[in-house]
Formats: sequence, structure tokens, C-alpha cells
Amino acid sequence: MPPERNPLSSTSASAIGAQSGLYFLQSPLQLNNGGRILTRLKRDQQREYEMISTSLSCLHSTFASSQQLFCGPKFVATKSHPSLNIEAKTRTKREDRIARHARVRKKVEGTPERPRLCVFRSNKHLYVQVIDDTKMHTLASASTVQKPVSEEFDYSSGPTVEVAKRLGEIIAKNCLEKRITKVAFDRGGYLYHGRIEALADAARVHGLQF
Repeated sequence: MPPERNPLSSTSASAIGAQSGLYFLQSPLQLNNGGRILTRLKRDQQREYEMISTSLSCLHSTFASSQQLFCGPKFVATKSHPSLNIEAKTRTKREDRIARHARVRKKVEGTPERPRLCVFRSNKHLYVQVIDDTKMHTLASASTVQKPVSEEFDYSSGPTVEVAKRLGEIIAKNCLEKRITKVAFDRGGYLYHGRIEALADAARVHGLQF
């Protein structure tokens, strides 16, 4: 007698599963196809997640920048630029005289053979000195503060041209007494005019050479 077939064979089991809607038994090809589909789904989900994350990061950065721009002047730190103030440099007459005197002193220097005859003029008085610059010695001097000049001339508004002439005569006599005949005239930065010119001319007339 032929052997009896098992009613629960592979074909019968597949048929029963088809009828009931349950597939417990599948072929290897069906399993491979299902795995590929799952991997594709995972890849698509991962791409969508990456796109969403990048878009969110872009939105966050733009929101932060817009918040910094439009938050108002109380919260935004702005650099303050210093205002440019252009002003003309004004110099006084005294500063101009000092600059001229510095230029003159570069060329005029007193030596023992030819000392320097220096003139200084203030608002009320006039001073003259004969200086040896090599030894820094004053060889002779005269001024309106001294008694011979102050007693001779009575002035209240400052030395005049006549006072300057008298002072040139006195300084020339003092230099000749000390055997000084040649001097280098230093006008002290003043213009060669008025009292300065009168003093120099009087000193020349009374024996000094310069």
C-alpha cells in the first residue's frame, strides 16, 4: 500500500494560509525584496529628516540675524566715529618772534674775536648784551633799567627811538673800553625797524663794526 500523505503538507499549508490571510511561510526571493524596500524607505526617511533639519537651522540663523538687526538702538552696539574738527593753527606775535630768533641763531654765533650783540625788547624796557657764546660769558651790557638812562629819560609808555639811540651809544662806549670793536648783531627775532634800527645805527656811529 502506498504511504499516506500528510494532510498538512507545504501546498496545503500555503493554501490554508491564503484562505485565512496569514502568510507564515514565504520564499527567499520574497524576503529579499522586502528587505530592499525597507532599506529604501529608511533612506528616504533619513533624507527627509536631513532636509528638515537643514531648513530649521537656516530658519534659526535668519531669525537670529533679523533679531539683531531690528532690535532697536537700545540693544545694538554701534561704533561711534569721532567727529573731525579742522581748525587753523594761529600763532601769536611772540611765537613768531621766537621762531625768527631761532633761525637767526643758527647763523649768528658770538666768538672771542667777534662777540654777539643781542637785543631784547619788552613793553617798558630795552636790553642790550655783548655775549661770547664759546664761554657763555656776558662781556658788556646796557639797559633802560640802569640809572644813567632811566634818570636821563622820563618815559612811561615804553622806550622811544631816542632812548634806543642813547642805549646804542652807551653799549658802544662800554665795548670800546674793553677793546671790542667788532660784533655780530643779533636782532632777537625783531624786525630791523624803529627802535632796533636806531640802536644799531647809533652803535655803528660810535665805533662798533658789524
